[in-house]
Amino acid sequence: MSYSIKVFKKASDVITNRRLAAENEQARNHQECVTISPEISVLEKEMAQCALDAPKAIGMKNNADEFIKNLMGKNLSAQKRIREILSELNLPSDYLEVKYFCKDCKDTGFVDGKMCECLKDCMKKISFEEMSDKLPVKSSTFDSFDLSYYPTEKDFETGFIPRERMQVIFNYCQSYAEDFSKNSDNILFYGETGLGKTHLSLAIAGKVSEKGYGVVYGSAQNLMNSLENEKFGKSNSDVSAEQSILNCDLLIIDDLGAEFSTHFTISALYNIINTRLLENKPVIISTNLTPAEMENRYSRRITSRIYGNYKYLIFCGKDIRQLKDSY
Repeated sequence: MSYSIKVFKKASDVITNRRLAAENEQARNHQECVTISPEISVLEKEMAQCALDAPKAIGMKNNADEFIKNLMGKNLSAQKRIREILSELNLPSDYLEVKYFCKDCKDTGFVDGKMCECLKDCMKKISFEEMSDKLPVKSSTFDSFDLSYYPTEKDFETGFIPRERMQVIFNYCQSYAEDFSKNSDNILFYGETGLGKTHLSLAIAGKVSEKGYGVVYGSAQNLMNSLENEKFGKSNSDVSAEQSILNCDLLIIDDLGAEFSTHFTISALYNIINTRLLENKPVIISTNLTPAEMENRYSRRITSRIYGNYKYLIFCGKDIRQLKDSY
C-alpha cells in the first residue's frame, strides 16, 4: 500500500488515542478498586517486589531454583487474591487490565517492528473517507451504473451495439477493481462526454481504495495544477504532489485533453506516463481525444506509450446526462 504522510499521521493519531483511552480507563478502574479495597495496593506492591527480587537469583547458584519458585508462588498467590477481591466486588476478573482495541500491538500500531493490521485498516478507512469527501465515490458505484440508458441499436460510428458494448466494459471494470493488484493493467477510456467514463473511473477508485490500496484520482487539469504549484513553490501542502502521483498504487487521470496545455504540462505528463510504466504501476486515463488528436496535442512519444501499453476501451452511446435531464 502507498498512502500519503498525511493519512499515516491521521491513522497514527487514531491508534494513539485508542491506547490513551484504554490506559485512562484502566487507571480509573484501578483507582476505584483500591479506594474500595486498599488490600489490592498491598498485593500489587508484593508482586512488584517479587519482580525486583528475581535478579538476586543469579548469584545464588544451587538455591536459585528454590528462590525463583518461592517468588512465583508469592506472585501467583497475590494474583489469585486480587481476582477474589474483584469477584467479591462483583467485577470481572480482567477489570484491572488495560483493554486495548488491538491485542496484537497493544494500540502501538506495530508488532515486532512491522506495521500492525489495525494501523493498515485505519489508513485504509481514512484514505477512503478523504476520497469520499473530495469525490462522489459513494454515489458513483458499480451498483448505481445503469445500463438501461445505452441504446440497443447499432452505433454506426463505432460499429458496436452500445448496451452490449457497455456491458462488456462494465464487467471488465468490475473485475479489474475486484482483482486489482499493483501489477494490474493500464487502461484508456475513450469516448464522448456523458458516456460513463467518469462514473466507472470513480467506481474503480472507490472499490480499490476500500481494498486498502493507495489511489490518487484527479482531473488532468487539477493534477497538472498541483504539480505546477509544487514546481514553482506555490503549494502549501506538506505532501509531495509529484511523489503521490508517481508512487500511489493506482493513478486515475480523468478528462485528459481538457487541461490547459503548456510545455510544462506535456513534460509532466510524459514523466508520469513513462515513470509509472518503467515501475509497472497501473494508470487509468479517460479522454475524449481520438488517437490522432492526442498525438497532435501531446507528441508521438507520449501517444505511443499510451496506445502501446494501455488496454483501449471505447465507450459508445448517447450522452447520459442529457438523457437524465430529459426525464
